[in-house]
Amino acid sequence: MYSNMSDNSEMIDLYSKKILEFAGNIPLTTPLVTFSGTATRRSPMCGSNLQVWITVNGGKITNFSHEVKTCALGQASSAIIAEQIIGLNIDQVKLGRDQLFNMLTKNGPIPQNPFENLEVLLPAVSYKNRHASIMLSFETIIDAYANINKL
Repeated sequence: MYSNMSDNSEMIDLYSKKILEFAGNIPLTTPLVTFSGTATRRSPMCGSNLQVWITVNGGKITNFSHEVKTCALGQASSAIIAEQIIGLNIDQVKLGRDQLFNMLTKNGPIPQNPFENLEVLLPAVSYKNRHASIMLSFETIIDAYANINKL
């Protein structure tokens, strides 16, 4: 049996205790009965699935729910975003998405408040095949905004 110690230690870093804590404590998982917009996305790279429901009033998210069927990295990302999403407008969501993307792909800084906890995902920078799952929550929320007038 082949074993590479450096691969094992990299995986331990990738799935840190903090990431697993976020992944194991995903808030706001009860689907909303009434909502302004909803969307579902699937990451073809890894098969992760996410559905979100949002209620928007005055341009801001006032209620949120999501069904998260992703890897631990996608779960951690979704949990961190869900903790901060209520009260934000679409521009703030897009800014958080862009900052996370830049952190993952361009050695950019960690996302600003309120998404600074996404810093725990820094070990995933070199795992390009995990980026889509990590980005899934932001992308699906943006889709739900776009679907508001289509219900």
